[in-house]
Amino acid sequence: MSNQELQALNHQDVPQSTEALEQILSIPTDEVIEMFGRLTGHLVMLGVGGKMGPTMARMAQRAIQESGSGLQLTAVSRFSNPETRAKLEAWGVRTHASDLLEPSSVNDLPEASHVLNLSGFKFGVADNLGLTWATNCEIPAVICRKYSSSQIVAFSTGNVYGMVDVKSGGSSEEAELKPDGEYAMAALGRERMYEYYAQALGIPVAILRLNYATELRYGVLIDIAAKVLAGERVSLEMGYLNAVWLGDANAMALRCLELAEIPARAINMTGPDIISVRKMAEHVGQLTGKEALFDGGELPTALLSHAAHNYPQIGAPHLTLETMIRWSVEWLQQGGQSLGKPTKFQVTDGKF
Repeated sequence: MSNQELQALNHQDVPQSTEALEQILSIPTDEVIEMFGRLTGHLVMLGVGGKMGPTMARMAQRAIQESGSGLQLTAVSRFSNPETRAKLEAWGVRTHASDLLEPSSVNDLPEASHVLNLSGFKFGVADNLGLTWATNCEIPAVICRKYSSSQIVAFSTGNVYGMVDVKSGGSSEEAELKPDGEYAMAALGRERMYEYYAQALGIPVAILRLNYATELRYGVLIDIAAKVLAGERVSLEMGYLNAVWLGDANAMALRCLELAEIPARAINMTGPDIISVRKMAEHVGQLTGKEALFDGGELPTALLSHAAHNYPQIGAPHLTLETMIRWSVEWLQQGGQSLGKPTKFQVTDGKF
C-alpha cells in the first residue's frame, strides 16, 4: 500500500541516488490513486519544467496507471532543458512544448477538462520586473481564456500574507493579505486574475498558497544544513519557517483537482511545524559534530502559514521533519546532486 510505503520512509536511510529520490518523490498516496480512478477527461499540467513539475507529473502518471483511470495526461513546458523532457517521456508522460507568453503557442495547447498550472517567476525578480508581472499576471489570464470550460488548479505562494507574529501560528486563508515586495505583489496579482475569471467565465479555480516545498536537491532545510556543514553563519533574520516534503506537496496539489470552486478558493499548503532556524541548525550540528554559527537574531515576525485544517481534504504530510533533516544531512555528506538554486529563505524585505 502506498501510504504504508510512505510512512515507512521515516525509518529508512537517505536515498542513494537522484533516481531513487525521484522515485520516492513521485509515489502517489492511496487517496491520490483513488481520486484519479474517479477522474475522466484530460489533465494538462503547465509549467512542469521547474523544480516541482517533473515528479508531480510522474506521480500523476503513476496514479493513472495504478488506478486504471482513463484520464489522459499532458505535461507542458518550454523545456529549455531537453533532459527534463526526455526524463518525463521515459517515465511515460506525454509532453508538449509551449511558451505561455506566445499567443500562437497557446493556441496549439491541447484541450483539457482539468488544468494544473505550476508556472511562476520568483528568483531574479529585481533584475526582470516586467517578466515577473507578465509571468505571474498575464499568463493566468491567458490560461483562463484558453481553458474557460476547464477546472483550474493554480500555484500561488504564502508570500501574499506577509510577515506575521510567530506566536500567531501562521496565516490562515481568511487573513488580510499584505504582500511585501514586487514578487509578492505580482503573486497577489496572479490570484486576482484567477478570481476575476472564475467569476466572469464561471471557471472553478483552486489557488494553492505554498511555502516551502523542500527535497534533497534544493530547499530551505538543505540551505540551512549546507551552511552548517560548510562552517558558514546561518542568518536568523527569518528565524522561523514552514516546510513540507516535496513528495507530500505533490500529492496535496493533485488532490486539489477535486477542490476547485466558484468563487476561486484559496488553499494553504505546508507542513504542520513552525521550524526554528536556530534549533534546526543546532540539530544539524549535533548530527554532524559541527558547530552551528549564526548571524543576527530572530525577529518576532516571520513568513508563516497554517495549513493543518486542510489536511482532511488534501492529506497530511507523511515524511516527518526529523526525517527531512536527517536525510538532508546524509544527502549532503554523500555528495548528492544539488540544483544550485538557493531559496533565499532569509529574505525579510520581499526582494528576491
